[in-house]
Amino acid sequence: MLDELNPEVRERLEKAVMEIFSTADFHKASIRVIAEKAGVSFTTIYKHYGSKERLLFAFVNIWMSELTERIADHLNGIEDLKEKLRKVFWLHLDYYERNEKLGRILFMTLPMQTWMTDESFDQKKRVNLIIEVLKKGQQQGIINPNIRAGSLLDFMLGFIQRLFFMWIIRGKQESLVENAHNLFEMVWQGMANPAIVRYIKPTDIPKNQKQ
Repeated sequence: MLDELNPEVRERLEKAVMEIFSTADFHKASIRVIAEKAGVSFTTIYKHYGSKERLLFAFVNIWMSELTERIADHLNGIEDLKEKLRKVFWLHLDYYERNEKLGRILFMTLPMQTWMTDESFDQKKRVNLIIEVLKKGQQQGIINPNIRAGSLLDFMLGFIQRLFFMWIIRGKQESLVENAHNLFEMVWQGMANPAIVRYIKPTDIPKNQKQ
């Protein structure tokens, strides 16, 4: 539907959608408000989308596809499974930090239940890219085989969502990606196969390192 719009009109509409939904209550936004902000007629927007939800979801798909393509590009150049997941984790944090307004829309203003009932919520390509890595790790015995790959994905993405939310609440005191590698280690411990996790015993620690 966006392809049918004049490029200049689409750009104005995109800016208006991003600004309004990242700063205002979702339920208070309306097509008329968006139309006024973008300088586009109410009729034009309604004709192409029919509702503010469909309009927002159309742009969310475009914005998220940029992240998906970045993930696909990076995964092609990494062999180690753990490092693949580390990169996926880092790319999400980096993308939301550089696109703060999108993060606010996804995690703070857009009612999740509303988005989940729309077909655009699935984000099939991005999800499948990550699920494929997780399933391969399970097949290799590296990732916990007793938990569904989909649940492992939810665990990681939920962790990312919480990090972004608290980053905003705490006033963005530091970069989201500053501690990405250390934070990923926490996520990794929750996904790794417990059967191969090596627990360090006191006898394994050199005497000069014991407290």
